[in-house]
Amino acid sequence: MTAATRLARTVLVADDTAFVRDRFKSAIEGAGHQAVTVQNGQELLAQVQARKSAIDLIVLDLRLPQGHGVALLKAIRKLDQHPAIVVFSGTIASADEVRQLETLGVVGYVNEYTAVQHILPSLVPHLFPDRSNRRSSPRVVLGIPISYRFGNTIAAALTLNISHGGLAIRTTSPLAVDTAVRLRFRLPSGKNEIEADARIAWTDRRLGMGLQFTRVSPGDQAQIDDYVQSHFFSNRKA
Repeated sequence: MTAATRLARTVLVADDTAFVRDRFKSAIEGAGHQAVTVQNGQELLAQVQARKSAIDLIVLDLRLPQGHGVALLKAIRKLDQHPAIVVFSGTIASADEVRQLETLGVVGYVNEYTAVQHILPSLVPHLFPDRSNRRSSPRVVLGIPISYRFGNTIAAALTLNISHGGLAIRTTSPLAVDTAVRLRFRLPSGKNEIEADARIAWTDRRLGMGLQFTRVSPGDQAQIDDYVQSHFFSNRKA
């Protein structure tokens, strides 16, 4: 078995919108993984039943025809406890539902209409959990300049997404996992720059790296949380 084969993952994408399914399938297969797409709850459960432990990750629309919300998640888990599940953020109804989903083993959230180049950075922590810090809190796509300092070196990049606990950035020269860095960035419409300490949680030379906050002032953390909360539900499906 080649190294590429060992690293390949199988992702099941469940959404009733062909535009969403096709974009995620393109991004996943473009990175060398296998994508299986379904458009309703019946097809989803049939694929889970047929493939069993061959599925590594399910990316799920909670408002699928013939399958809905918590009941759908419970049906998946009855068939297979193995795959990680990421939910499309636009299908979340409220912050209370986010908390309920976390108790059911949902490991993350992704915007179904995110740009194609941002899809893999959102999924990598869940495709490779052994080498990643998986943030189960909601994350939103964000492309802003950021500077980060490690040792005596200062570098600049663009962010890919942000959550309560960290952010991801695009770079072709990722640092080693666990490297300590000092971050500085300004959120859109932010009144001041945010400074935070972080550690490198995951890296991928094709995509960039994920940073987990280790120290953020209460005021800056509140600013981050307000931004994530306000944008997480902004594209929710009816």
